[in-house]
Amino acid sequence: MILFIILGIILLIVSFSLKNNVNPFSKFSNLLKIIGILLVALGLFSSMFKQIDAGKVGVQSLYGSVQPDVLESGLHLINPLLDVTDYDIQTQNYTMSAVHGEGAQEGDDAIRVLSNDGLEVVIDLTVLFRVSPQDAPKIFKQIGVDYSDKIVRPVTRTRIRDNAVYYDAVALYSTKRNEFQQRIFKTIEADFKTRGLILEQLLIRNINLPISVKASIESKINAEQDAQKMTFVLQKEKQEAERKRVEAQGIADYQRIISTGLSDKQLQYEQIKAQKELAASPNTKIIFMGRGSAPVILSDK
Repeated sequence: MILFIILGIILLIVSFSLKNNVNPFSKFSNLLKIIGILLVALGLFSSMFKQIDAGKVGVQSLYGSVQPDVLESGLHLINPLLDVTDYDIQTQNYTMSAVHGEGAQEGDDAIRVLSNDGLEVVIDLTVLFRVSPQDAPKIFKQIGVDYSDKIVRPVTRTRIRDNAVYYDAVALYSTKRNEFQQRIFKTIEADFKTRGLILEQLLIRNINLPISVKASIESKINAEQDAQKMTFVLQKEKQEAERKRVEAQGIADYQRIISTGLSDKQLQYEQIKAQKELAASPNTKIIFMGRGSAPVILSDK
């Protein structure tokens, strides 16, 4: 667009220069003038239209003066003298990590903080944020387009260091991790809001402790797991002992009932019933009945 205007002006100057001089190219002066006028008109006409892509807004400025109104996504008819700067209003992330090539900065970019007990804790963090559309002119005027390096990075690192001193290293690593994350979210969210940025989420990806502290924590965890395992074993043994006690009590009760509930006549009656069933069997041949004793039954098997 601007290129067309510049080329058109150059052609107009050349055409006027050829017209005032007597040379073989003077006859092309009118043609060059027409082409120059067409290029200038095309450039001006094109500059009057500005397309804003989806997920972006346009900030207008005229000779350094920032206009308060933003251009939403779509095609707009504007003053050709205006300069429009696009701002991404979609969710953006800024990662600070100790892993090379994983964060926004090259090399080890993790946040190193001092805990309440004086130990150095290394934190990997990802910040999810976006630009507030209505605050885009303010950001352009006060910060510019590199708001990630000027606001997101320094504010996040400072607030994490300021809040880490309220926790000891072991608490940050285990029990107080969610509390710490919520605390720094509130402070960073407030700072971002004053700058025209919206904090969506703060993700603590990893917390690394000194090797000696980590070893002691792992030892403590292993000891707790062993204690829980022993508690489970003891509980199981107690349940098994209770089961055996109930079984033994049942057997004792059964024997007591049998010994006290059966009489001699009842036993004799049961014996006669069994003999009758044996005598009715087709395989039975001879039954010897002795006096005062149980019968002897001979079978063909």
